[in-house]
Amino acid sequence: MAKRILIADDDPGIVDAVEMILEFYGYEVSSTYNGIDVLAIQDDYPDVLVLDIWMSGCDGRDICKELKSKADTRHIPVLMVSASKDIKESALEAGANDFLAKPFDMEELVSKIEMLSNQPSFV
Repeated sequence: MAKRILIADDDPGIVDAVEMILEFYGYEVSSTYNGIDVLAIQDDYPDVLVLDIWMSGCDGRDICKELKSKADTRHIPVLMVSASKDIKESALEAGANDFLAKPFDMEELVSKIEMLSNQPSFV
């Protein structure tokens, strides 16, 4: 069964490229351009969330904090991405499991997703 990845990023070019690469590697990928949509997930949780920090109208760190504060979503591994390399620490403080600076190498992205999707779930 394919691992499910959710991408939340407001840049259509990045979403398209990441979707294409991850689907090539056999992942089932869904995406949203609005980070608030991530908080509406009720069930059928992704195996990994790729979450942009700077999105129109919301801060990915706030979304991550909210997810990690809820019992039903705290188990979802979050890979935060940002064009600013200087905010890795704040992403990890917000509860992200890992961080990747844009522009990123697609092989590094796939490697991080593979690692996160194979971590045991502590639900």
